[in-house]
Amino acid sequence: MRVGIGFDAHEFKEGRKLILGGVEFPGEVGLAGHSDADVVVHALADALLGACGAGDIGTHFPPEDPDYEGVSSLILLNKVMDVVLSRGYRVLNADITVVCESPRISPFGKQMSRVLSKILGVEEDVISVKGTTTEGMGFTGRREGIAAIAVVLLGEEG
Repeated sequence: MRVGIGFDAHEFKEGRKLILGGVEFPGEVGLAGHSDADVVVHALADALLGACGAGDIGTHFPPEDPDYEGVSSLILLNKVMDVVLSRGYRVLNADITVVCESPRISPFGKQMSRVLSKILGVEEDVISVKGTTTEGMGFTGRREGIAAIAVVLLGEEG
């Protein structure tokens, strides 16, 4: 078995949609980034790549590459899963924490798990997505952006 951890953070940016875990949060200010800036998917992708010893998301999808400008992070996650599977691993578990004062994550947690589980090729209950705050401390507490942490457990295929 292999364990990986991923972290990502982006600042808020007016005029962009907020996408977290592949789910749009209507009426919320989005995040700045080269792609759709989905911190949940980016943290998960880094955890997956790290667990199978394949580097990080920036190595596979450089921010200066115009092909990835504005792209859905779910497309990137599909490519990451190709790497995971090609190295002979499968996802056993993924645990993701979204750090922000707002929006509330819990109403969307199951929907994010559903979206992510389809790409990871696992049952929904294998993916946990939850939210927490920093009680007003730091950049997330000041409502300047959102961060996400992901931990994954991979097992050998077969």
